[in-house]
Amino acid sequence: MDGRDGMRAADADREAVADRLRVALGEGRLDLHEYDERLQRAYAARTYAELDALLTDLPPVTPTESATLASVDPAVPPSAGPGDRPRPVSGGVTARWLAEVWLPYLRVIAIVVTIWAVTSLVSGELLYFWPIWVAGPWGAVLAVRTVTGLAGGEPRRRAVERERRRQRKRMKRERRRELRSSEPDERDDAAG
Repeated sequence: MDGRDGMRAADADREAVADRLRVALGEGRLDLHEYDERLQRAYAARTYAELDALLTDLPPVTPTESATLASVDPAVPPSAGPGDRPRPVSGGVTARWLAEVWLPYLRVIAIVVTIWAVTSLVSGELLYFWPIWVAGPWGAVLAVRTVTGLAGGEPRRRAVERERRRQRKRMKRERRRELRSSEPDERDDAAG
């Protein structure tokens, strides 16, 4: 090994490669398994050559001032076949995750407040607002979960996992179709 390739890498170099791998994961260029593998290898790397090998199949990072959006052909579906990569996760990921976290809470609170309001109307007086004992603690727990989830990238992880499950289901359906379509041929061969 000559020159830079044989030189030992520093922690800052490993961090730079780890950051680039995070960007590639965010762009959909790496799946979670491959990202995890490469990240482990990045932190275990001793030389620049070992670090460079982790990035050879990734394009360089485009500075934000020269970055452009890729054009999308509306006639081509985002996932046309079983060999395609997972679709990139859309921008509504955070909103969807927040809805998954908060909608059950809001539904239950609406029911509880409705029960309180009806019982207050039936009794003819304003009763003690007991729904606060349901809404308060549960809301506090959800607020903490929301903050920690957003800080930890939970919406993105959930969306990536959801897309991975969809792709697995699609692949299973494709395999079943292929097996069903090949079964008559095998029966014909056995009969003939």
